[in-house]
Amino acid sequence: MERIPILRMGRLLLVTIQVDMHDRLAMTLQDDLTARIVKDRATGVLIDISALDIVDSFIGRMISNTAAMAKILDARTVVVGMQPAVAITLVELGLTLEGVSTALNVELGIKLLERGSLWD
Repeated sequence: MERIPILRMGRLLLVTIQVDMHDRLAMTLQDDLTARIVKDRATGVLIDISALDIVDSFIGRMISNTAAMAKILDARTVVVGMQPAVAITLVELGLTLEGVSTALNVELGIKLLERGSLWD
């Protein structure tokens, strides 16, 4: 079964999506990630989508739902590396990714999770 790797960085988990997401892979990632949050007692999740050129409403909802689940498990979610075309598509689809913070890259995403704000 195809899986997206989840890397542990201290109390943070890093997910780098470098393949085309399909529905089954997205659901597997959601299950794997929530299990890892609990297992590793993670306080933050970085989802790097810099390799994604397009998203659909299912993937947008999956990211939003995963962030909601992470929040219930006491972890914050930051999506990093969003391409302009992906941002435009999400807005056009009416998806706000509620509960999901964004940062330009992994480094800024880590700062956001560690400090609580990019502007501290």
